[in-house]
Amino acid sequence: MARYYVSVTGLRLKTWFHAVRFWRHAIPSFNQAKAADGNVLTDTRTVHGVHHTLTVWTSETAMKRYLYRGAHRKAIRAFPSIATGTTCGFHTDDIPSWEVAVEYWERHGRDYETPTMGSSRSP
Repeated sequence: MARYYVSVTGLRLKTWFHAVRFWRHAIPSFNQAKAADGNVLTDTRTVHGVHHTLTVWTSETAMKRYLYRGAHRKAIRAFPSIATGTTCGFHTDDIPSWEVAVEYWERHGRDYETPTMGSSRSP
């Protein structure tokens, strides 16, 4: 079994005037990921106008515990009106470089769809 689970997300703002709202969600989500149990690495970078996140987790389960809680849950709900995006995840034994992560995202990323989260309670 692989040592890590890696998540790579790329978001493109629908229009420039969504930038303030985007950052209002992105910064708390970033801080939440950094503090989350099982998080090994949290980083962001803009590549060719696409806002990327690269997170590395001890397991896919740890990443999913973070995914639908707190600030990130709010960001997921706001996402459809702010940006479009592509995301992917993979298991690996090594923490990838940004170059490797973005290359994998370009080849394997799938259009992001806002999940149905049911009630307002956290899972």
